[in-house]
Amino acid sequence: MAVGFPFGAALGVLYSVTTISGPPLAILFNNQGLVKNEFRAGLALVRVVESSVTAIVYYNLGLFVAESQGLLAVLVPAAVVGIPLGAFVIRRLDAETFRRICMSFDAWIVGFGLSRVLMELGLLASPWAYSVMAITILIDAYLLYIFFTVQRAAPK
Repeated sequence: MAVGFPFGAALGVLYSVTTISGPPLAILFNNQGLVKNEFRAGLALVRVVESSVTAIVYYNLGLFVAESQGLLAVLVPAAVVGIPLGAFVIRRLDAETFRRICMSFDAWIVGFGLSRVLMELGLLASPWAYSVMAITILIDAYLLYIFFTVQRAAPK
């Protein structure tokens, strides 16, 4: 595949700058005509390589401080348990339902992170900064409510 190296290099730069590489990867794998399981396996493999190389580079640059190294004791077991658990759950759930639940979790995490950043930058005081997270949760809860009520009504 002649596009492999330039695409991979561009994808690496995009991931390192923005941590967003999913849409270009999806387009590449979709254009390769991969079936669902091959698509997932390819995406998972690229994600593991991206994350591993990023972690190695960050470590060599000295970007891991003692506090972040202490998080490894929590993150590694969570990943070791969470990845097989997620694979187990997605086999038993509708893919779209699983996707919605994961996106909800991501939205809550981003809302929390944004709230913390607003406090760190001094833009909002502590109780008010968490209103960003609360608004995110409310919007997400509404969207989940719509999704699950429409989904239940469809088979009838």
